[in-house]
Amino acid sequence: MKKSLILFVLVAIVLSVLSCSDYNKIYKNASDETRYEVAKKYYQRGDYGKAASILESIVIAMKGSEYAEESLFLLAMTYYNQEDYVTASHYFKRYYTTYPRAMFVEQARFICAKGLYLDTPEPRLDQTSTYAALEELLLYVDLYPESVHKDEAQEMINNLQDKLVEKDYLAAQLYYNLGNYMGNNYQACVVTAQNALRDYPFSIYREDLSFLVLKAKYQMAVESVEDKKIERYRDAVDEYYSFINDFPESKYMKDANNIFKQSSKYTTTD
Repeated sequence: MKKSLILFVLVAIVLSVLSCSDYNKIYKNASDETRYEVAKKYYQRGDYGKAASILESIVIAMKGSEYAEESLFLLAMTYYNQEDYVTASHYFKRYYTTYPRAMFVEQARFICAKGLYLDTPEPRLDQTSTYAALEELLLYVDLYPESVHKDEAQEMINNLQDKLVEKDYLAAQLYYNLGNYMGNNYQACVVTAQNALRDYPFSIYREDLSFLVLKAKYQMAVESVEDKKIERYRDAVDEYYSFINDFPESKYMKDANNIFKQSSKYTTTD
């Protein structure tokens, strides 16, 4: 009790001095315990930058002490609250791997995953970080299937998967637009779109990808050499039936019907 009171008084004194003195000089000779308490005060005030710099200087020294777990978790939180999600995830992972049975492990895993989710780029860019966030979220829902955060985690998983599908959709569209420039890009469009449909069968882009496959197969027939036209038009017709079966009220129905009409001219026998 006496030790706690002395520490409280010391922290109060240090904080009062900090308000009007050089920040770095104050901590030159302060004990790790005092620094930690001051860091918590800064954290509570919302001054996450100063809290982080103090915790960075003592977190290794605190290992093995009664404050070791909390100081590492708090350090991760300071970076998370500064929206430095990459650094935050580093410390969260360090926390739950170093202390797998600690009090804040589930929370650390969830916030780590959420931070990585928030740091993912828009679909046109490299999606390496998206895969990392998805891996972390999938692991979280596997470890904590009854968590209070399970619905939020699942929503983030769905959003990340849609982002990956959107990237594939954009790539497939690019192949379609390239047409036969330097090769059969229509076939590349079909393969890319079909792979996305296979990997993410419940994506919000399912209809768009399916129509792109139909459109690419039709265009491939239109631009093919004569001895392959009938075969490719038949493939387009088969794709049309598959498409309208899956999407009987599709927003692309008018265009799909036109593809069928044009393709049928080459596949209907008298």
